[in-house]
Amino acid sequence: MNDKELLQPSASQRHRARSAVVQALYQWELSGYPMTRVAAMFRADNDLKRADTVFFHDALTAINKKYDELVDLFKPYLSREYRELTPVERNILLLGAYELSLRIDIPYKVVISEAVALSKKFGATDGHKFVNGVLDQLASQTRPIEVQAHRSRERV
Repeated sequence: MNDKELLQPSASQRHRARSAVVQALYQWELSGYPMTRVAAMFRADNDLKRADTVFFHDALTAINKKYDELVDLFKPYLSREYRELTPVERNILLLGAYELSLRIDIPYKVVISEAVALSKKFGATDGHKFVNGVLDQLASQTRPIEVQAHRSRERV
């Protein structure tokens, strides 16, 4: 195993981090506290030893700094007003928009698959279908070459 492999988080560590991000974003939205305080409180109250803490921190920092920009990315694909979304849908879409637009190191299919899994875990019964549709459209906008290449391989 080389140094790079040792530094790469596992899929389960990254999944745990995504789950923690969604929960921290929910806490942020409900509490009204600054993101730095929410992140510190969340780390103190939750065991993140088995999570990718670098991803957790980076995602919360970026979402806090680029909140309006990220919302504007997926708003065109919503079938209802942003404020009518459940807090879980809003926060999963924020995380998905962050990953699709700022984390090109993560394949778009992984971003969507993880968002759907989080929607099934935390959201309403069919919320995952809504999240999947919005992020699929956003992926076509933010990563057109990657999406087109994937769809071309599927047709073969």
